[in-house]
Parts: sequence; structure tokens; C-alpha cells
Amino acid sequence: MAITQAVCNSFKSELMQAMHNFTTSTGHAFKIALYTSAAALDASTTVYSTSSEVIGTGYTAGGTGLTNVTPVLSGSTAYTDFNPDITWGTSTITARGALIYNTNAAANKAVVVLDFGSDKISSAGDFTVTFPAPAAGTAIIRIA
Repeated sequence: MAITQAVCNSFKSELMQAMHNFTTSTGHAFKIALYTSAAALDASTTVYSTSSEVIGTGYTAGGTGLTNVTPVLSGSTAYTDFNPDITWGTSTITARGALIYNTNAAANKAVVVLDFGSDKISSAGDFTVTFPAPAAGTAIIRIA
């Protein structure tokens, strides 16, 4: 199996159907779930799944909620981010990647697959996912 970083293809289509709202005050609820190297996640991922999701101290199935940052338009690029970075404290986790998904959309629609590049491990300590700077060229979700 493999995890390949991508904006999910289904998400691109669902944007045109107004199925995802990232605004801070009235937006949908999004979560980030962690996965082991046995997961098969890529651009074709359509929904959150428990298959190969991390199991470990300090981690709850389904992941954790994200705090939306209202989308911004910079030149010809629209982008959004989540604030702050996400930390699972005092955890024992081994994760290879993550899935950001919309809990308000029917069937927990997939948004973005994150590939950490290798297994990341915490042992009775913090496991943190650090989001890139919120800018047109670096934000975690951007459309140019």
C-alpha cells in the first residue's frame, strides 16, 4: 500500500457542487485522521475510512477536529488553512500520513491526503502535524 499526497479528485468536483464550506464562522467541521504505512490513500480517495487508521495511546479513531481559517484570494490563487497546528499530547503513535475530511458532508467526504514522507513516531510525547504557512504558494489547500 502507499500514501500519495494529493488534493482528492472527488473534492475538486464537490467544490462545484457547494459541498464544502471553509469559512470560520459558518463553515463545516473538518477533521484530520492519521494513517499507518499500510494505508492506500491518494487522489482517488473519496471518503474517510478506518482502514489502516492509526491505533495508539492518545489517539481516537476519526482523528481530531480542525479550526477553519476563512479562505483568501491572493492574485489568482484562492487558499485556506487550519489554525493552529494539531498536536496529540502524551501519545504513542506511528503514522505515515493523514487525511483531512469534511464531517458535515454526507459520508465524511475526503479533502486532502498528506504524505509525511516516512513514518513519524511519538512515544509518550507530542505528535504534531504542522501546517505550512497560509499563503498563495504554500497553504495546505489552494486553487490556482
